[in-house]
Amino acid sequence: MLRVLVIALLLLNLLFFGWSQGLLDTVLGLRAGGEGEPERLKLAQHAERVTVLSPQAISAMQTRGCLELAPLPGDEALKAAQAALERFGLGSSDWRVQSSDQPGRWVVATNKLESAEQQARKEEVFKRLRLAYEPLPAPQGEQPSLVLSQHASTEAAEAALASYEKRALRGLRVLQLQAPGQLHSLQLPSADGSVQARLLNAKDPALAPGFKTCPPAPAASAASAA
Repeated sequence: MLRVLVIALLLLNLLFFGWSQGLLDTVLGLRAGGEGEPERLKLAQHAERVTVLSPQAISAMQTRGCLELAPLPGDEALKAAQAALERFGLGSSDWRVQSSDQPGRWVVATNKLESAEQQARKEEVFKRLRLAYEPLPAPQGEQPSLVLSQHASTEAAEAALASYEKRALRGLRVLQLQAPGQLHSLQLPSADGSVQARLLNAKDPALAPGFKTCPPAPAASAASAA
């Protein structure tokens, strides 16, 4: 009886050794510890992209800072920038928005000048009357034109036009170069090093103004000045 027990224990030990070493995988379909190492390697996706980071690189990634995207002219530009940040894996809790009013801009300008000769005659008249003028910067379809004055409202521009007409100046008009609206800035107050690197090199058109380091807070500026 003792001999049978010893033989049974020996067989059990041999079976356990074979199972733990994976020798019984193909015989009995039993695996020790789940997946074997070769199977784990086969399941790895894009193993060639795995890199080991140095302590310095890890520290840089953990360093947080404030980034600002500005100016964003109008609500549509702001929404497009926010959608782009969501594509980068960020959410509304990661950013804050600051807005300010953008005044309109109107000018008193000449009608579109049809030739270089006509432009030269207009410039000669303005010089004779000692009126300052400059080329119209925009819109492109209205060039070439000459600007005599700029104004913050259509009423002020119309009043200036009437004043020029009293001086027998003809061929002038009021043009709106910029509609009143809002300018937005989008700040990420606590972006880690990884996010900063990705956003500073982003090519998304919605982020075209480009991220920069946030300007210092007014209180900090005052303290440094003191």
